[in-house]
Amino acid sequence: MALLRESRTTSVAPTPAEKLPLTVAIIALNAGAQIGPCLASAQFADEILVVDSGSDDDTVAIARRHGARVETKEWLGFGRQKQLAVAIARNDWVLCLDADERVSERLARSIREAFASRRYRAYRMARRNRFLGRWLGHGEGYPDWTVRLFHRAHAGWSNDDVHEAVLTTAEVGRLDGDLLHDSAEDIASYMTKQNRYTTLHAEALFSQGVRASYWWLVASPLMRFVKFYFLRMGFLGAGPGFAHIAIGCNNTFQKYLKLIELEKAGASREARGRE
Repeated sequence: MALLRESRTTSVAPTPAEKLPLTVAIIALNAGAQIGPCLASAQFADEILVVDSGSDDDTVAIARRHGARVETKEWLGFGRQKQLAVAIARNDWVLCLDADERVSERLARSIREAFASRRYRAYRMARRNRFLGRWLGHGEGYPDWTVRLFHRAHAGWSNDDVHEAVLTTAEVGRLDGDLLHDSAEDIASYMTKQNRYTTLHAEALFSQGVRASYWWLVASPLMRFVKFYFLRMGFLGAGPGFAHIAIGCNNTFQKYLKLIELEKAGASREARGRE
């Protein structure tokens, strides 16, 4: 499917003179229930770009109402889809957001300060996760440091289908303020998504030649729990903090169990081929 450009409406605030020469790039699919606050928090940029992969809800309509430019592209995988958004942005500086994230006021001020100094070509920010109604302040939920603001001549997204990351050789600065992540999903939807992610991650590891053992099924989740629940003080997040880390440990277990399954299936195919 070719790129299709949608019309762009006029933004409300701030005034154009106050806006930064920056593109906020968002990939979306059926994100109508989440994308509004994300778009509202990004009005400091002179371009908001939404790359939609075929939504059949009101995602596109909401994006237009917030002054976004909308492009439509079939799904390429997380890394490639985000890099496509970076490539077609009108500005060299890009801030990449997910539809269920929003920029806090302190982070927005910090981005303005970064543009005033132009000291770095890429910046990381702390991502704060909301889980079971609680904003997590420790463990895996915070600070989840991530590079999201960068000059595209000096950084870009990896091609990974899942667990994509911004790659750069430039020195990376650090911004104050939080990138707020509030998916507003129920637990069933959240677990379904985690199951899909662990499958994609296992397949990626297998294609890279990584192999796992049954011993690793025990050791890796245990080490993850000790790191985030005790060393990173996830216990301060009470019940939601424990649940968030427990799901993360289960993800690690599932990822390596699926990797073992892939390895055994591959070995079985090889054995049949030799017969």
